[in-house]
Amino acid sequence: MAKLKIKEYVSESYDELMHKVSWPTWSELQSSALVVSIASLIIAFVVYLMDKSFQTIIEQFYRLV
Repeated sequence: MAKLKIKEYVSESYDELMHKVSWPTWSELQSSALVVSIASLIIAFVVYLMDKSFQTIIEQFYRLV
């Protein structure tokens, strides 16, 4: 019984992947990768600025104490 369910699951999964899923084109993948790369760089830069500003604030605070 379990083998039948596993075989049915694999068969239905294969059918769905081959006939129902819409796969992106190569140009869509490239443009998506570019968007993700640029967004990652922007987020990394923002985090860097936040880190440096908090570091400066903490250093100024400890100089006062």
